[in-house]
Amino acid sequence: MSQQFDVVVIGGGPGGYIAAIRAAQLGKKVACIDEWQNAKGGPAPGGTCTNVGCIPSKALLQSSEHYEQAAHHFADHGITVSGLKMDVAKMVGRKDTVVKQNNDGILYLFKKNKVSFFHGRGSFVKADGGLYEIAVAGEKPETLVATHVIVATGSNARALPGAPFDEKLILSNDGALNIADVPKKLGVIGSGVIGLEMGSVWRRLGSEVTILEAMPTFLGAVDEQVAKEALKLFTKQGLKLQLGVKIGEIKTGKKGVTVAYTDAAGAEQKGEFDKLIISIGRVPNTIGLNTEAVGLALDERGAIVVDADCKTNLPNVWAVGDVVRGPMLAHKAEEEGVAVAERIAGQHGHVDFDTIPWVIYTSPEIAWVGKTEQALKAEGRAYKAGSFPFLANGRARALGDTNGFVKFIADAVTDEILGVHIIGPFASELISEAVVAMSFKASAEDIARICHAHPSLSEATKEAALAVDKRTLNF
Repeated sequence: MSQQFDVVVIGGGPGGYIAAIRAAQLGKKVACIDEWQNAKGGPAPGGTCTNVGCIPSKALLQSSEHYEQAAHHFADHGITVSGLKMDVAKMVGRKDTVVKQNNDGILYLFKKNKVSFFHGRGSFVKADGGLYEIAVAGEKPETLVATHVIVATGSNARALPGAPFDEKLILSNDGALNIADVPKKLGVIGSGVIGLEMGSVWRRLGSEVTILEAMPTFLGAVDEQVAKEALKLFTKQGLKLQLGVKIGEIKTGKKGVTVAYTDAAGAEQKGEFDKLIISIGRVPNTIGLNTEAVGLALDERGAIVVDADCKTNLPNVWAVGDVVRGPMLAHKAEEEGVAVAERIAGQHGHVDFDTIPWVIYTSPEIAWVGKTEQALKAEGRAYKAGSFPFLANGRARALGDTNGFVKFIADAVTDEILGVHIIGPFASELISEAVVAMSFKASAEDIARICHAHPSLSEATKEAALAVDKRTLNF
């Protein structure tokens, strides 16, 4: 006999599990279906973010950062380290523990909020009388009936034609998180977030890392001033970044992977690597969803077509996160999940795409919100900008991490903050002040007038706001 619910969520990643919890908080009878499983075959909700994305990558970045600090920077603090070694298996094991803690935390939240969890792959069966029948294929097959359906099935790594992922030599983000030993030579195709973060992890541990990027510009979505600084610093660290390359044949063999490519000057090159990470973006995951059974519309990319409120072409069917338009960010998915749950309950959920922050967790970290300077130039909008270097910040000096700067961009007439761009220590944390400020339509002057604790990195934010009016106090 089918179990009936007010809301069935297909997918337990950041968009899905958050939508399920919020809908339950609003009094709905809710089920969430998710097929991720751990090494023992048990449920592992949290989607790509928790299992092979945001969370495990940050765990490895933290471990590798500790190693680099011990190897190269502890001496500056009077700390002598001898016999330094890296136990990669233990590092990966710690990463797995962090992932499991997050998986278990989501299962606990489901119980706390009375969300029924079903472990398996969810798919549409049919629409009948205003209700939707959903099949759960797994160890315990189930059939659910829903008034509302929220699709939150996320995305998959995009493979290069002719170079499928084997997760041994040619790696997606999944395989990149489970490398057993430090490769001597690591190749990365794509200089986006995943490529830079994973390249940084293994570079710190001793790999010779070469990043091959097809675009002629580095980090094209980032403010040009920040991207230029990042390229300089990453190159200084030892990442070999080649831009404007054209990838040719990729061959695997007993000794590793060979990549034929044409460099920016038109010369034929050959890269030989022990492992190759391919990080050229992600594609919406609608595999096995059986969208045709109910006539759910997809676009040319395979993404589910939704309007501004995440409504699909079907009544009471919604979609959020990576499987729809917009940036593929976990926090964007969460915000959409909350908004949809509130709309289902008759409230007015809202997501402001103009104040969604972006972060790259390299060292230095890169974070931004709002418009870049090049975007405003293209729009023809009059603006003023100011920046402040961490080199002139007392807390950054004490940390021994003075690379980078904070940059504010404001409207030339109204002084409204249009964008904030940070490259430097703890940029991922500092950007939140800018998100709050922009959400309340603050001006650069507002931030410049607010008292910031001393000594703190946040003072660089205040000083950058002052710099918009060319009146910094400490630089």
